[in-house]
Amino acid sequence: MPIYHKLGNIPSKRHTIFKKPNGNLFYEQLFGTIGFDGMSSLLYHHHRPTMVKEILKETDVTPHLAVKKNITSRKLIGFDVAPEDDFLEARKTLLVNNDIHIGVAAPRSSMSTYFYKNADADEMLFIHQGTGTLRTHLGNIKFEYGDYLIIPRGIIYQIEFDTAENRILYAESFHPIYTPKRYRNWFGQMLEHSPFCERDYKLPEELETHDEEGEFVMKIKKQNTIHEMVYASHPFDVVGWDGYNFPYGFSIHNFEPITGRVHQPPPVHQTFETSAFVICSFCPRLYDYHPQSIPAPYNHSNIDSDELLYYVDGDFMSRTNIAPGHMSLHPSGIPHGPHPGTYEASIGQTKTEELAVMIDTFKPLQLTDEALKIDDGKYYKSWLAH
Repeated sequence: MPIYHKLGNIPSKRHTIFKKPNGNLFYEQLFGTIGFDGMSSLLYHHHRPTMVKEILKETDVTPHLAVKKNITSRKLIGFDVAPEDDFLEARKTLLVNNDIHIGVAAPRSSMSTYFYKNADADEMLFIHQGTGTLRTHLGNIKFEYGDYLIIPRGIIYQIEFDTAENRILYAESFHPIYTPKRYRNWFGQMLEHSPFCERDYKLPEELETHDEEGEFVMKIKKQNTIHEMVYASHPFDVVGWDGYNFPYGFSIHNFEPITGRVHQPPPVHQTFETSAFVICSFCPRLYDYHPQSIPAPYNHSNIDSDELLYYVDGDFMSRTNIAPGHMSLHPSGIPHGPHPGTYEASIGQTKTEELAVMIDTFKPLQLTDEALKIDDGKYYKSWLAH
């Protein structure tokens, strides 16, 4: 995300002496991606961020694939995934390819006994139910229903929930997640035609700084393995930082829909992008205002991408038998469109209250065992006239 931010205390010049009140040095760390070419921030620690005290164990979390070559349209009942106490154990990976892992989670408890870091992937957490605080070594972000949380790879974090009823859609991206290029000028500033702007971001605040030594359990995900180790100092010991690489939040309710006289194509809903997939937000909006317009989307062929729609709330006008937490998968290779009756019923309608998240991937998605457990098994027949 091309926006500069800073928290805490930092020296006036990079890579120079920065002393504690007692005369000892703070330890500088460059926290960046894509070698030295991507987004980065400079952090200043009480203790060396390199002090691994003990390696405990490794746990293989490779998703077990059930369908590797899929051309079947499917409806997954996301709320059928049972709640679990632990945040990581609650995450159920449903759809995968080499670029992205997509899943849902219903964690009941806050992360309090360990810290977590994804060393392979940027994470997108969409908060469907629940409130709380994303606590990170670069500051805290309060979240609520409808918030996207973008957590770049390497961020150390804990999640503190306010309640035991939480539902999350998540994506692990093996490519950096950015705001769409067409929304930004060549300085990186959001343009006037963008459906959101920098004011809408939830930036890290309340930098927690713990000057503590001891034993702190860290779980690091790398190559589909959770590596558990003990650090000799508290991971949240940063006294200050500045730069461009940090977690942030954005509420789907702050996305301002782009409308027109006739039906607008899905790219107008785009919220995030990578080189391998896009994430879009379908929000309450006015329908098309041409006197002969058909608000429902036209049938279209997914020749180059798989489309996953996660239904959040409202009445999704082009679908029948859809409820919050349902996920429809429309695979590449076959066309899809409005369900029978919805195309005609949309004529004359003036607005929609639908709320949904869409992920379009440029490579086919494979289904895991967890996905088949919540597949309704008959969605592919739902376009037949009755």
